[in-house]
Amino acid sequence: MTDPISLLAALPWRELFTFLSFAWGACIGSFLNVCVYRIPRELSVVTPRSFCPHCHKQIAWYHNIPLFSFIFLGAKCAYCGGKISPRYFLVELLTAVLFLLVWFKFDLADGPRRFHLDPIVHWQLVPIYWLVIMGLILGTFVDFEYMIIPDRVTIGGIFAGLALSALVPALHDETGILRGLMMSAMGAAIGWGILWSVATLGTMVLKKEAMGFGDVKLMGAIGAFLGWRAVLFTIMISSFAGSVVGVTLVLMRKREMQGRIPYGPYLALAALLWIFWGPIVWDAYLHLLTPKYPPLR
Repeated sequence: MTDPISLLAALPWRELFTFLSFAWGACIGSFLNVCVYRIPRELSVVTPRSFCPHCHKQIAWYHNIPLFSFIFLGAKCAYCGGKISPRYFLVELLTAVLFLLVWFKFDLADGPRRFHLDPIVHWQLVPIYWLVIMGLILGTFVDFEYMIIPDRVTIGGIFAGLALSALVPALHDETGILRGLMMSAMGAAIGWGILWSVATLGTMVLKKEAMGFGDVKLMGAIGAFLGWRAVLFTIMISSFAGSVVGVTLVLMRKREMQGRIPYGPYLALAALLWIFWGPIVWDAYLHLLTPKYPPLR
């Protein structure tokens, strides 16, 4: 009879966790779709069960399988035939891919990571980065549809970032609880402070609201989780990306020059780039300016 320990040792753990990371991400994406629909409407995200936004009939579990149900049902409700937004499939797929990339950052083997990802060696960072990704995706798609970012993402993110930085100081490359908490608080203060200053100055110059306060709070949450370096990186990259998209929309006559565009999605995009490649880019940039600069990693 085969030894159970030998069977466990023979399992392809890397492949198993790769599959589970993607599948778990797709399931979380399905839950995030519920949150995107219900939170702005001030509905519970727990009860009732998922329902069709057209006929409001509860969706059977076999019609609610992440990714597959959208494809097999032809993007339509199984009961009323109402069209289901492609956003449902996009959020599930995006969350699954990003969860998988976080797993690739950790992996079970030493050496370079796939896609040149910035490596992490502490397994505790995997669920924390998953949590950050959840908040960024939720904030992004609510902001796209309603031009708001929920407080449970921003204010909740700041408090969660502070608490998790104390519990897992490695989130900021620290080892002590107080150092982790201090770096988190510094990141939150700098992120909040910079964007608050920009929003206040912009409002004074333009004589109207230049930036939503939700963006300020989101930047504070990003700083609390990822630190002050991530704040500077996020502001630079998001400003560039937002400017390019804004000018492109104006040139395509899709939006007026003074029209509002949600800024939260660009902050989220830049924060995601930091999570996966930011420290590598930071090191390369500073080494270009000062060749003797010690690497961040």
